[in-house]
Amino acid sequence: DKAPLSKSLLIVPSAISILLTLLFQHYQKFFAYNLQAIREEFQIWRLVCGRTVCLDLKDTFCSSLLIYNFRIFERRYGSRKFSSFLLGVWMLSALFDLLLVEITQYIFGITIKSLPSGFLGPVFALFVPFYSSIPRVQVTQVLGHFSITNKTLVYILGLQLLASGSYIWILALSGLVSGICYNSSILKVHRIICVPNWVAKIFSWTLEPIFSSAEPTNEVRVGMGATVDIQRQQRMELLDRQIMMSQVAQMRRQRQQQGGMINWNRLFPPLRHRHNANYQDRRPSEQDTPPPSEVSEEQVARLMEMGFSRGDALEALRASNNDLNVATNFLLQH
Repeated sequence: DKAPLSKSLLIVPSAISILLTLLFQHYQKFFAYNLQAIREEFQIWRLVCGRTVCLDLKDTFCSSLLIYNFRIFERRYGSRKFSSFLLGVWMLSALFDLLLVEITQYIFGITIKSLPSGFLGPVFALFVPFYSSIPRVQVTQVLGHFSITNKTLVYILGLQLLASGSYIWILALSGLVSGICYNSSILKVHRIICVPNWVAKIFSWTLEPIFSSAEPTNEVRVGMGATVDIQRQQRMELLDRQIMMSQVAQMRRQRQQQGGMINWNRLFPPLRHRHNANYQDRRPSEQDTPPPSEVSEEQVARLMEMGFSRGDALEALRASNNDLNVATNFLLQH
């Protein structure tokens, strides 16, 4: 839902890859990322075919799962901005591929004639905004030392894709560098390489109705999580959150009647121990209750992007003293 470009990137290249592997193997040569043919025979069309469809089903599977996880960026930025990012890093990574191959040959004397084919450069480039803009939420710990977060599975998929070929590290490095360059505010690449508005309108009129999906009606709406793990947790903890909100509504009514403030230390035990370790020794009075801190609108917006309402985000940020990670953990656990 709300990610037609991600859906098309999942369906079309995966279907072509499966057909080439199972039925039309004699056509695989046209989709090989042959650098020697590009440099010596000037077959520039191989840059398009060889960098779009995977010829290895393992790469197809891993890249499809990553695109599915990264669909949050299309929902967050919009299809036009997301397609501009993919187009920009696709073009930059093609340049960096050739440059890294030349550097490898010059330094190590290794001649690389071909690279793994597929839409791999932009997939690795999406790890840059994923690392910088998706909040890290701890899910559990292994052996008491190793943290498992909502982003761990995505990084494991990236490592699996990285280990699937001998020269795929070149594609990974060029993709990461392309993602950094495109997101850089200094280089201003996003202003130079972008999808024109008229092109975006043409595709929205022609292809978007084909790949768009209706909003699911057989599930209870609980918001849109930033990752698959968060979405799953939101559904599992829907009842618990409803109980919490009923408690919040009750405390609000008491505050309106008494003219006081919500005692968050009493309502939320985890935050009680964080902010007031001596609560068990003495009960705070209204005069000891600190005034509410100012809430950052940017942090409120980030919580709303994860599917929480503005009221929930404001209350959680105030209760956690403007700590985004604590507020996110609290909203997911309650």
